[in-house]
Amino acid sequence: MGTAIGSQSELQCPNCAGQCSYSPTQRGLHCASCGDVHDLRTDQDHKAAEEVGYDPELATEDLPDLSETRAHHCNTCGGDVLFTGPALSERCPYCDGAVVLSSQDVGYQTMALIPFEIDNLFAQHQAQTWVKCRLATPNDLVGIVAKARIAGLYAPFWTFDSEEAVQYWAQYTVGSGDNRRTRSTKGKMRISFDDLLMPASPHITPLIRDGILHDFNPSALRPYRAGYLAGFAAERHHQSVAVGLEANEADKRLLMRNRIKRHINKSGVCNIGYRTDTSGIHYRRILLPVWILHYEYKGKPMKVVVSGIDGRTYGERPFSMAKVAMY
Repeated sequence: MGTAIGSQSELQCPNCAGQCSYSPTQRGLHCASCGDVHDLRTDQDHKAAEEVGYDPELATEDLPDLSETRAHHCNTCGGDVLFTGPALSERCPYCDGAVVLSSQDVGYQTMALIPFEIDNLFAQHQAQTWVKCRLATPNDLVGIVAKARIAGLYAPFWTFDSEEAVQYWAQYTVGSGDNRRTRSTKGKMRISFDDLLMPASPHITPLIRDGILHDFNPSALRPYRAGYLAGFAAERHHQSVAVGLEANEADKRLLMRNRIKRHINKSGVCNIGYRTDTSGIHYRRILLPVWILHYEYKGKPMKVVVSGIDGRTYGERPFSMAKVAMY
């Protein structure tokens, strides 16, 4: 990602040498000068869904790309983002703080991405519709959100596959009332994780993750090309695979505990413990598109997140206390 994201050659119109930016609605690079649209698809696009195997014993082979890129650093949240081609903002897409050009940034190569499929106008429409549909919304909120600043961001994510050979032990309850008793159980099971989607940055909040999580389809992945990022912000991958696995271990533990509960299939399952032997780890480093709308309500910053894939919308919003009392 380091060399490609800094290259402007792909962003020049081959007809008039004008500056191009990616158009989600036209699915290609749109030239601001002559209006031509240039297709970014290739006959190798199907390879974007390929995964890479990972052996923890050979973790030292997972090395960052040494080609450097100038990043913009946010002094508010500490995020480092890159702007490719005609930058649409000089503010942090994560928190809306001002960004300054920082020192050289070194990260890992992006393997694939899903391009933006909806534009900023549709994202703004989705955000306003989401606000209108909330209960106890203040009367002036729709107008405020309509004027919100919107930023398009390619956020870094992982996909992980693994096979888990699990030995577990737990307790569950039987009976009811005075006859309620606790029983112990143990067992073995295998758990397969396929395309487990995990954040690859501490700046990806649960709100941002929920805005994209349900839309992921590996067949929509495309090989990384700078043209897809033209006009948008992006955060590079800065985690090694080992760090990524460790950072997302809590989420994985929760998923495994839920699978164990379903496997036991008893009421009141608690005190779950387990050991697992993990094998067959495969991964992808990918970028996924989100629109983030920043607004303030009575001095409190809030955001609405819209998936850049299909417009699924999540957000933060205030309540009208008068309407809450009425309800």
